[in-house]
This record gives sequence, structure tokens and C-alpha cells, in this order.
Amino acid sequence: MATIAAIVSIVSSQNTAQDFVDLHNEARAAVGVGPVTWDPVVAQYAQNYAEIRANDCGLVLSNGPYGENLFWGSGGRVWTASDAVGLWVSQKVDYNYTTDTCAIGKSCLSYKQVVWRDSTRIGCGGVVCAANLGVFIICSYDPPGNFIGERPFAFASLP
Repeated sequence: MATIAAIVSIVSSQNTAQDFVDLHNEARAAVGVGPVTWDPVVAQYAQNYAEIRANDCGLVLSNGPYGENLFWGSGGRVWTASDAVGLWVSQKVDYNYTTDTCAIGKSCLSYKQVVWRDSTRIGCGGVVCAANLGVFIICSYDPPGNFIGERPFAFASLP
């Protein structure tokens, strides 16, 4: 859990590994998906990538071995795990389970990754970006999700 210390020290004390895990597991439980646990190897990968993004705060995926969700928050504000995970989970309203699609002009892929049934380990990292560009937070997921044509979870019956 040491890698999350980077976020804790730069953003607030509301960003422990357990905060990220609990927020993910709350969203997952709401749709009947099992919990995730914190993985230090995945977290180190996330932190290393966050440090690469420190110069530009760019929302660019790493194209690494894990699933990813990215968050950017503008400078001058304290950002928390709740802000990042809350943004991703807020996409739930734009996800249509029946058609496995996002609403037109909307994104829901971050939400789908949060609740992806096969992802069981997460790790997150973050940095304050150069030149007061803001804060970059990444959560990585193992195994990755968001495969085209596959729903993130299975309802016993459609809602």
C-alpha cells in the first residue's frame, strides 16, 4: 500500500488503498459482482504510469497489461479517491445493460471497468502535475475488462 502514499501526500488523507477498494466494492456489490482487493504490484504499475503523466497530466491510456481508469482534476483543489471513483461510477446512468451500449454521445467504459466481473485486483496511483496542471489519478485492474461484445456482469434477471 506504499504506492498510494503518493496520492495521500499530494491530494488528501481520503485516499488510502482501502478507500479505493471500498468505493469500487460498493459499486460492484450494487450489481452483484464480487469484491476487488488491493494488489501492490498493480498499484506500483499505476504509480509508475502516473509519474510518466506528471509533465502533461494527459488522459492517455498506458496500453499496458491492465485495465485502466483515468481521472484528471484541475489545479487548486483537493481531489480524493471518492472524486475519481465517483466520476467513473456516475457513468452508470449512461450504460444500457440490455444492449451493452453507452448512451449516444456519452461514455460508460470507466463504469464498466469498475464493475467488470473478472477484475479481482486493483491498484491506484497519482501525481500532482507540473505547472499546476492539476492532479492525475489512475486505477489499474487485473485482469482487465471492457471486452467488446461482453457485458461486465450478469444479472439473474434483467432490471
